[in-house]
Amino acid sequence: MGLKRRNKITAEFSFASMTDIIFLLLIFFVLTSNFVKISDLSLPESDSKTVAPTSMVVEVDPSGKFKINGEVLVAAAVKSAIARKKKEMGDPVDFTVTIAADQESPFDNLTEVIKMAGELRVKAILATQAKQQPGI
Repeated sequence: MGLKRRNKITAEFSFASMTDIIFLLLIFFVLTSNFVKISDLSLPESDSKTVAPTSMVVEVDPSGKFKINGEVLVAAAVKSAIARKKKEMGDPVDFTVTIAADQESPFDNLTEVIKMAGELRVKAILATQAKQQPGI
């Protein structure tokens, strides 16, 4: 009497473990991302598509006032705030100060923040908005 063997190979793939991995990656990236909040400023336009990491945002409003986290500061306090934040982060090599300046801001205030960053040996970048394409 012959016994029949059932060696049926299934061509199915279980996605249960794949969804767990995707969910964990999503949680990781949400928790480790930096959320940058910039006030309602009319940023200069640029066609650059470079996205740079941001460690700190310094806002310069049209009246020439400096703001960090919504708090208005004088120039000397801005420099000490940058130094303090850099020290809190353990003096990283890639510390970057993003300057969010309104188009109507005095240029002297922009250069002042750039000089502060240079003296503290940190990178300084200017925040811009995407240039509007004609006809779109």
